[in-house]
Amino acid sequence: MEPIVDTVVLVAIAVLGAALARRLGFVAPLVLLVVGLGLSFMPGLPQVQIKPELVLIGVLPPLLYVAALQTNVVAFRQALRPILLLAVGLVVVTAFAVGFVLHALLPELPLPACFALGAVVAPPDAVSATAIARRIGLPRRVVTILEGESLLNDAAALVLVRAAVGAAGAAMTFWDVTGLVVRSVGGGVLLGFAFAIGAAWLHKKIVDPLLDDAVSLLTPFVVVIVAERSHTSSVVAVVVAGLYLGHRIPYLLSPTSRLQMEAVWRLVTFLLEGVVFLLVGLQLRELIGSIETGAATTFQVTLAVFLTLVVVRFAYLYPATYLARLVPRIRAREERPPIAVPTVIAWAGMRGVVTLAAALTLPLRADYPRELFVFVAFAIIVLTLLIQGTTLPMLARRLGVVQDTTAEDALAEAGVQHAASRAALERLEAQAGDAPASVVDRLRALTDSRINVAWERLGNQDQETPSAAYGRLRREMISAERHVFKIARNEGRISEEVLNRAQRELDLEESQLNRSDD
Repeated sequence: MEPIVDTVVLVAIAVLGAALARRLGFVAPLVLLVVGLGLSFMPGLPQVQIKPELVLIGVLPPLLYVAALQTNVVAFRQALRPILLLAVGLVVVTAFAVGFVLHALLPELPLPACFALGAVVAPPDAVSATAIARRIGLPRRVVTILEGESLLNDAAALVLVRAAVGAAGAAMTFWDVTGLVVRSVGGGVLLGFAFAIGAAWLHKKIVDPLLDDAVSLLTPFVVVIVAERSHTSSVVAVVVAGLYLGHRIPYLLSPTSRLQMEAVWRLVTFLLEGVVFLLVGLQLRELIGSIETGAATTFQVTLAVFLTLVVVRFAYLYPATYLARLVPRIRAREERPPIAVPTVIAWAGMRGVVTLAAALTLPLRADYPRELFVFVAFAIIVLTLLIQGTTLPMLARRLGVVQDTTAEDALAEAGVQHAASRAALERLEAQAGDAPASVVDRLRALTDSRINVAWERLGNQDQETPSAAYGRLRREMISAERHVFKIARNEGRISEEVLNRAQRELDLEESQLNRSDD
């Protein structure tokens, strides 16, 4: 009973923390981390330990899967070069840089163990950076690069951790490491494609939205379990499956399934993200109590690792951004960004729960202080979130990187809606046949209304548009209808099933009205 109660309490605190974050105007990960840090010292509160397998198998796969489902595959492919430079190149450079710095501070530690800690702290978080980037309105290409980096860098880091741990325990040659990388990444890609094709086939055959939701929820967990059993990269497999299915979901699922699945995944990610950052904060008391290294050494190592991460990311990003454009093909394909863009990307290096989970997977050995490594990983998460996470919006605004695309998005939406409506009207004329004229006129009016709503968003928003007036009046009518349903329910004259069906029709219509107001 106690584990169930603890889980309910954690979820409730996470929900309240997320509500507080929205009220204060902060992103939820920052607020929940601070809440967790404070609660970790509350007397009587049970200690909550993060199990690495819980994060790497229970939390990370669905979060990465949903992020991949929502990723624009075309934009991802166009930004693949900078994404790989960050997700793979920067992770490797960071792991080695942190390893050498740590070895210089503590020369008694074996170099492979130092590289293991470097790999642990190398990957930025998949949740916090993109949440902040979207909230402050960074350019879409910058958001795509940050999202793409966070989708793939965990795989690179975890492979490096595994290689470094293996090298610390036994002699590993260059070819051993190469074989491990090829098997992990290549196997993950093949496995991800195989399961994505299988899931796509199931989605295409299924007509029940509940079964569609069940398949979608199971997919990332099945992929990661099989990948782990096959000793391939579960992260790569989940991301590949998500990218493949996300690009095809509009053609695989029914409209009802898509709407329902989106709502289900939004709830799942909301709860997982909230609980996981709360759990990170709750680790503070236990980590402080378990550390055996002296306070001065711990502070020195933590500060050195943090500064190394910041300096290396800046030192890597500027040449990676501009030297590549010396190649004529890249220069012709990619516009040269102002220096503010790589500056903002460099500062968006917040770490998250994967860093702590990877540290907890490090084996207990006599030749390095595991508890120090775990504490440093935790401290890096806190420092990067509280320092970089809170100052990133201000930096982006000061450098002028924030981009308001409201008018541009409205114009693009109106254009594509106009083209779609023209195609719909042409199909209507071709298929109308002997249909009643009133039905054809009604369909034409509905199509014209959708076009008008899209174009009205480009007009003067100070005056009430016709569609806004329609929405206001229709909501009043729906409110009157709901009152009648309420009276009928209280009197018991009509069955609950009939009332629920009528109420559902009103819910769908009102939700569409709310969508039109966004």
